[in-house]
Amino acid sequence: MSEKPIPTPSEGQVLVKVRAFGLNRSEIMTRKGLSPDVVFPRVLGIECVGEVEIDPSGTLLKGQKVAAFMGGMGRDFDGSYAEYALLPVTILMPFESDLSWEILGALPEMFQTCYGSLHLALGIASGETLLIRGGTSSVGLLAAQMAKTNRLKVISTTRTVEKERFLLEKGVDRVLIDDGNLTEKIHKENLIIDKVLELVGTSTLKDSLQCVRPGGTVCMTGMLSEQWSIADFAPMEYIPPTVKLTSYDSGQLRVESKYFQQFVDNIEHGKISPIIKHTFRLDQLVEAHRYMESNAGGGKIVVLT
Repeated sequence: MSEKPIPTPSEGQVLVKVRAFGLNRSEIMTRKGLSPDVVFPRVLGIECVGEVEIDPSGTLLKGQKVAAFMGGMGRDFDGSYAEYALLPVTILMPFESDLSWEILGALPEMFQTCYGSLHLALGIASGETLLIRGGTSSVGLLAAQMAKTNRLKVISTTRTVEKERFLLEKGVDRVLIDDGNLTEKIHKENLIIDKVLELVGTSTLKDSLQCVRPGGTVCMTGMLSEQWSIADFAPMEYIPPTVKLTSYDSGQLRVESKYFQQFVDNIEHGKISPIIKHTFRLDQLVEAHRYMESNAGGGKIVVLT
C-alpha cells in the first residue's frame, strides 16, 4: 500500500469515492507485465462502484451512486485499487440501488461482459442451446443465469468432476467435463449447440468452433488461459464452413446504462443472484490476487475499500 494525494478533477472528469470493486484476471496479466501498452507505475483496477465526490460540471451530485468500468481504466490512467478514483465522465453509469456495496462491487464488468456477449455478439434467442466454456468463472455463472432467464438451454463446462454438482445447483441444464476436446463428446451424444460463449480463450477456441452446429456462432470473450494470440492462425482451416466467429470486449463496445439499472433491479427482485466467492479489504489486495490466481472459481472476488 502507498499514499497518494487525492486528485482534483478537471473538465470531463469526476472524482469518485470508491466503495467496492471486483477483481479481474486481466489485472493479473497487467501486473505480470503481459499488457504491453500499460506503462508503470499504474494503479490497477478496471471497474468499481462508488459515490460521486466532485463533478466540476455539476451534472452528477455529490453522493450519487455510480458504476465505472474499462475505457482505459487501470491501464491508460489509474484505476480502482484506491480509495478515490479520477475517472472520465464517459465511463460512469449513474444508478439507484439499496443493494450492499459487496454485491454492487461484483457487478459492472461482469454485467457488461455477459450482456454484451449474449445479446450484442451472440444474439441469443429463446429455445437455443448455449455452451458456456469456463462455466465456473464469475462470468460463466452469471451468463448461465441470464441465458436461463431468456429461456435457453445451458450446457456449462468445468475441468473438475467435483464442480459438476455446483453448476447443476446453480441452474445449468447439463455439465460437461472439459479435457480440452469437447467436440468428440458433443458429436458422440448428438448434442446440437447453437451458440458458444468461449471464456477459456485461445487454447480451446478451435475446439469450440468444432462444437457448434453449422450456421452457429462462437463468441470469444474470456482469456482464462492467459493466452492472447493464436500461432499460425489460418482462418479457412480454423473456422468450419458457415460457422461464425465473433468477440466481445466491453472496452470497445459498451452496453447502455439503462440495461445496467434493469439488471440491478432484477437482482433486487430476486430474478438474478450474482455469486460472490470471497470478499477482501483494500489492504488485503496481495492476498486477494493470490486467491484469484489459485483458480478457486465459483464466483466473483470483491474488494471493499
